[in-house]
Amino acid sequence: MTAAVATPLSAADRCDRCGAQAYVRVSMGSGGELLFCAHHGREHSAKLREVATDIQDETNRLGVETDTPN
Repeated sequence: MTAAVATPLSAADRCDRCGAQAYVRVSMGSGGELLFCAHHGREHSAKLREVATDIQDETNRLGVETDTPN
């Protein structure tokens, strides 16, 4: 995974699975990206780590501990 500086996620960024506010941005090798809420980011974290070139995890903004890696 890279340490690229990414634009912070905002309330306008929505989860691709359920439409809730996104707190996880996953960059793919193809150049595309996926957005996930904290719940779906955690649910799919193992598979995402396998295929992502970068994962931007802002779930710490929720004030709860998560197991999703940065």
